[in-house]
Amino acid sequence: MTMTYRRSRPVLSALSAGIAATALLLGLAGPADATPVPPIQNFGTIDGFGQNSEHERITRAALACAPGTAPGAAGACFQPASIRQLAGANGTMGAIGAPDADQVLTEAAHCDGADYLNAAGYPRTRAQATSVLLSCIAHLKGEFDRGVEKADVLVDAAGAVSVSETDLSSDCTFVLGVPGRGKCNAVEGFGRALHGTEDFYSHSNWADQADSRSAIGVANPPGLGRTGPAPFLRLAAAAPSASDIPGDLTTGCFSLNPWGCGKRITHGVLNKDNGTIDPATGKATSPTTARGQVAGNFNAAVQTAIADTRAQWDGFRGSLIARYGTVRGQRMACAMTHDDPARDCR
Repeated sequence: MTMTYRRSRPVLSALSAGIAATALLLGLAGPADATPVPPIQNFGTIDGFGQNSEHERITRAALACAPGTAPGAAGACFQPASIRQLAGANGTMGAIGAPDADQVLTEAAHCDGADYLNAAGYPRTRAQATSVLLSCIAHLKGEFDRGVEKADVLVDAAGAVSVSETDLSSDCTFVLGVPGRGKCNAVEGFGRALHGTEDFYSHSNWADQADSRSAIGVANPPGLGRTGPAPFLRLAAAAPSASDIPGDLTTGCFSLNPWGCGKRITHGVLNKDNGTIDPATGKATSPTTARGQVAGNFNAAVQTAIADTRAQWDGFRGSLIARYGTVRGQRMACAMTHDDPARDCR
C-alpha cells in the first residue's frame, strides 16, 4: 500500500492499514470488508483507498506466462496458480504484498529515507543517504537469499520434485513469519525482495524527471532520468559499495509524524506510487501523484520496475543453479513457476 503525504491534512496511523492488510493475507476479510484506512508507503497492494494493485500488476506484467505460453524447464514465466502466490489476486495480496502487512514501518523494506539534496543546509549528508540505501539493499538481499535457501526442499537429492512441498491446492500464507510449504517459503523470500526493488523506482528519482516549471529544491528534487534497472540493486550479485551510488540519487523521507521529515525531501513529494497498470502489457496510465504526473514519470517508474523484476527472477534462477547445481537448481526454478511441477518438472 502507499502513504500519500499531504501537508494540508493529518497523517493517519499506518498501523491500521497494516492490520487490514494482515487480515486480507490471512483470509479474514475481503476488500469489501476492510476498514477504510489511508494508503501507505509504496506501489499499491490492494484495489481501493487510492490504490490499483500496482505491485500485483507490475509483477504480472513482468513474470506471468502469456496465454498459451508455458514456463519451460528453465521456469521463464509463472503459470496462473503460481503467479497468484507471488503477485496476489483479487482477495489475496501474495508474497509481493507481505511487507505491507508486517513491515509497514520497516524503512528498509520499502527503500525509504535515503534522501539527499546537493544544496547548502540540507539536513542530511550524501554519506548518510547512501548508508540508508545500502541498508535497504542489504535487507532485500537477505530476503532474496532466504528464498534461495528455502527452495532446497522443492527437489530431493535425486532430482525428484516434492509433491507435498509444491502443492498449491490452497493459497500460501505470507505474513508474520508463519511457515508453510517449501514453495510458499521460497516464493515469499523472492516476493518480499521484489516488493522493495519495485518500490525503489517509485520512491527514488532514478528514472524520473523534475518539474521544469519549478525551481530545483526540496519540493522539486532533480530527476536522474535513467532508463534501465539500477545495477547496484542486483540482488544476486555482490553487495554494492558507497561508490556505486550516484551522487544525486534520493528517495523520500517517510514519517507518520507530519513534521517528522523536517526540511527533507518527503515521500509525498517524490513518490510515483499510484495509477492504472495493464497487467498484461505493463502500460501505465492515469497517474494520481504529483510527481507521477510530471513528464511521464509514473510510466517510467513502472517500466523500469518491470524490467528490474524480470532481471531479479533471472538472478534468482541463477542463484539456485549456483547453490544447488544445474540439474537441481533448474528443477527448483521449474517447480516455482509451474502449477503442477511434480508432473511437469522431470
